Amino acid sequence: MIGERIRVLRGARGLSQVQLAQALHISKQAVSNWENNNILPSVEMLVVLADFFGVSTDHLLGRDDRALLDVTGLDEEQVAHLRLLIGDLRRTQ
Repeated sequence: MIGERIRVLRGARGLSQVQLAQALHISKQAVSNWENNNILPSVEMLVVLADFFGVSTDHLLGRDDRALLDVTGLDEEQVAHLRLLIGDLRRTQ
């Protein structure tokens, strides 16, 4: 579960395993092991991953399917516009 979430989030950012590893100051092998469910990230790294991807730790753990959207720095009109876009996307599913 965690491995697939990390893979999807990494892919959504257009990052390779190497690029993610560099951003987190870890080895590429660690990222690969997480994504292949060979090992789990430590609790500390789980928090770092959640912060990096802008999601909750519950989302990474598969306990919450809601993804968080970081709207820091956007004004209320921009946030409202994003809500409309999200609503449009949901209706097209």
